[in-house]
Amino acid sequence: MQYREDKASGNQLSMLGMGCMRFPGNKAETERMILAAIRGGVNFFDTAYIYPGSEKTLGDILARHKKREEVYIATKLPLLMCKSTEDFDRFFDEQLKRLKTGYIDYYFLHSITDYKQWDKFRALGLDDWLAKKKKAGLIRNVGFSFHGTCDDFLKILVDYAWGFCMIQYNYYDENYQAGRRGLEAAARGGVSVMVMEPLLGGRLATGLPKEAVHIFEKAVPGRPPAEWALHWLWNQPEVTVVLSGMSSTDVLEKNLKAMDNLNPNEDTNAPVYAAVIEEFRKSYKINCTGCNYCLPCPMGINIPACFSAYNTRYAQGFITGMTLYMTSTAAIRKETASPRKCNHCGKCEKNCPQYIPIRKALKKVAGKMEPLPVRALLALVRRVMPR
Repeated sequence: MQYREDKASGNQLSMLGMGCMRFPGNKAETERMILAAIRGGVNFFDTAYIYPGSEKTLGDILARHKKREEVYIATKLPLLMCKSTEDFDRFFDEQLKRLKTGYIDYYFLHSITDYKQWDKFRALGLDDWLAKKKKAGLIRNVGFSFHGTCDDFLKILVDYAWGFCMIQYNYYDENYQAGRRGLEAAARGGVSVMVMEPLLGGRLATGLPKEAVHIFEKAVPGRPPAEWALHWLWNQPEVTVVLSGMSSTDVLEKNLKAMDNLNPNEDTNAPVYAAVIEEFRKSYKINCTGCNYCLPCPMGINIPACFSAYNTRYAQGFITGMTLYMTSTAAIRKETASPRKCNHCGKCEKNCPQYIPIRKALKKVAGKMEPLPVRALLALVRRVMPR
């Protein structure tokens, strides 16, 4: 494992951090993965109040194995759920209990989207509240995670004494949201940068079109696509921690191996990445990262899964995409969760950090994945199914 210094605190943080949003469903596997990560040198664990079961799971495992003091815990205040200063305390106190800890090492203000939103929460007394928590030693470092335009990011960056921030950044999204401009501005200001979505929800690992995979393979035989994506980030000194939402011990081991194979003096292979991006852009139709913030859908539609199947159809072929679509929408069941059931309520779009026009996109997915012949076949299958 290699480490980079968090300038504000002097902490040495593992360049590979564990994103805790996508823990395995199996508790024993989650425990094995967390302990293996710590043995492998990972010391930065990122969770959030709104990640179902994540804080409690992490807290239980660290407490049971007496590992709390070996790691840095990062979690997030759910700003969008806060209506008053009292809410700040209510959520924070619950987080301490879930995590079985007396303090938080890195506390994010979760999902700030623009300067106006940040200013709104400051008006609720957020500055004073954070100052009191820091003085009491309950919060060691304060930062924010960001989903918005670069201009807003730059305004927020200089409006508070931030220790760190989190941005979405990868070789495909180099200029998306805060992007490279934001990354470099944060680094110049001594603000550590934690990167989320380094693999674009896994798409840069397993969702690349065959042509893109061949480009990587030709350049460096045997290097997996995920390793290419991680190396692109780690070879940028402005990046402090790359957060990978690891969902199995196998994925963890591959990421640790990618760190072992890192050569900080390696050429960035810019022409290779450019060629891969060009191929990926041809097939990646909807910019969904699978964060699940749009869920639950009142109509039961698994929105991220529908978008994943749609993208897969173009990246890896019709059969693969349609197979994924059939399972993710329960297409042959009478209580199907087809995107055609969308009632256009718009609830999903209010929560989407990628600003995807979800209702319009679902209509497009339904049209391409369920053309008239397919709908007729599915209707026939449903009629003959036992009740």
